Amino acid sequence: MKKIRLDGKKMTDRKSAHEYIAKKLGFPEYYGNNLDALHDCLCEIGEETAVTLVNAEEFAENLGAYHKGFIRVFEDSAKENGKLTFKCRIKA
Repeated sequence: MKKIRLDGKKMTDRKSAHEYIAKKLGFPEYYGNNLDALHDCLCEIGEETAVTLVNAEEFAENLGAYHKGFIRVFEDSAKENGKLTFKCRIKA
């Protein structure tokens, strides 16, 4: 199983978040850098992949309300793609 750790501290705005996620997950160059494209690419993952978001507080702070869209897309994509799991770690 492939394990991907996404660090919320490294995603300081929408653009950097999309670029970081695309690089970490090995998305194709034509990745559209938006939530629809994120969903499409996540649903196309063909090998068992576990994605964990750490430092979610910083991620939420950096992206404001837009962070909720990222989380929702990961959760929805994991429901659609049985090869993908998603966890979001929030410090207590």
